[in-house]
Formats: sequence, C-alpha cells, structure tokens
Amino acid sequence: MREPVIIFRNIHKSYPLYHHVTGGIKNFLFHFKKSVSGLQKRSYESLRNISFEVYAGEAFGIVGANGAGKSTTLGLIAGVLKPTMGSICVKGRVSSLLELGAGFHPELTGRENIFLNGVLMGLGKRQVRGKLDQIIEFSELGNFIDQPIRVYSSGMLARLGFSVVAHLDPEILLIDEIMAVGDIEFQKKCAGKMMEFKRKGVTMVFVSHSAGDIERICDRVMWIEDHTIKMLGPTGYVLDSMLNRKLATSSGGL
Repeated sequence: MREPVIIFRNIHKSYPLYHHVTGGIKNFLFHFKKSVSGLQKRSYESLRNISFEVYAGEAFGIVGANGAGKSTTLGLIAGVLKPTMGSICVKGRVSSLLELGAGFHPELTGRENIFLNGVLMGLGKRQVRGKLDQIIEFSELGNFIDQPIRVYSSGMLARLGFSVVAHLDPEILLIDEIMAVGDIEFQKKCAGKMMEFKRKGVTMVFVSHSAGDIERICDRVMWIEDHTIKMLGPTGYVLDSMLNRKLATSSGGL
C-alpha cells in the first residue's frame, strides 16, 4: 500500500478584504465599530472544501484556470500559507519553486545565494559546497554567478532557482510554472531533470498550463475549478475531460 506524504482534509482558504469602504469615510468614522465588523466579514474564497492525498514518489499535477486556487494549494503544502479551516499533513522536507527570486537576496551574488537557499532548505554549508560546482554548471550562468542577482533577468533567476533545487536532493518538490520560463534549451534541461526525479522516486507536485508537460511528467492530476476540486484521477482522463469541457464551452454547449 502506498504511503501518503501530503494529506489535505476539508481545506478552506479565505483572505479578508479590508479595502472596500461603503458610504464614504465620514460614515465609516461615525459608525466605526459597525464598519470595521462589516469589513472583517468580507473575504475572498480561494479554496473550498479541498481534500486529496499525494503518495510517496508520485508526480502529481494541478491544473485549472488562472485564479482557481492552484498556487494557493502549493503555498499551503509549502507551509507559507495557513488554511482557514481543515488540516494539512506533510511528511518530508519540502523544496519549492513557487516564485522567481523567492528566497534570494538581491544584493548577494548568485554563488552566495546558492548557499543561502541551501541553508534555508535545512542543509549544512558542507552539503551545499559539495554540490556547488554541479549547480553552477547546470545553471549555465557563467561569470554572472559572481554578480549580484539584482542584475539578473527573470530567465536567469529561473535558471539559478531550478539549479539549486534540482541538486540539493529534494524529498518533496513543488514547482509552479517554472517550465515556462527561460529559453527552450533550458526548459528541456528542466524537463529532463524532472524525469530523473521521477525515476529516483522524488515526490513532485507540479502546477502548469502546459498540457504537454503535465501529460509527460504526472501520474495523476487534480483539476481545480471555481476554487474546488472538479476532478481527480489519471492524467490522460482528467486532461481529456478538461479539453472536452473547453470544446463544449467554445461551441456553445454545456
């Protein structure tokens, strides 16, 4: 029996909205307690009653339209977000590429940021140093590795971020659209590295709008629509259902 390493149980995630003031500032001040209470009750629901499991060594895809809640789900797995309701259990060290430049210090060089990221992932300097040459070679940043990353392009940040994570022995790897950044050759290298992770049994959770990447890498897929799970199952079945839904919608069907 396969062991689940990520468990979501009845997860709700909402964000309070404080920016909308009705009746003008004068009304807000004269009815301060009531106004504050009204503001606190306003919220944006990002996820609603989400339950699923990801098993050890599985490549698990998350798909859906922009704003459906895919990146929020990754943030909850990573622990950078907390659920409004429900419980989350994650067993293993999580390495993530959720946002370009996240965890990097702009005034440090690429080389220095490799050490910084390694330590943030819970590794010792000696462990990072042992992988340093491989990370730099994979990134193909050349002399830029000793320049502050504030001068890096988004593609260079993607190279550095993926190279660090790819060579520091991840147990659970979260990736959000990183395959769509950088040049074609580097995208191919990323795809090859992810297939290597899959062969080694690294657990991966992968968010992407590329059906080709999802189909090539993922064992199962969760389709999120309107902030809840629309479908969860084998990759081909879920992607075909999504495609049929799009075709039906575009042709005026249900």
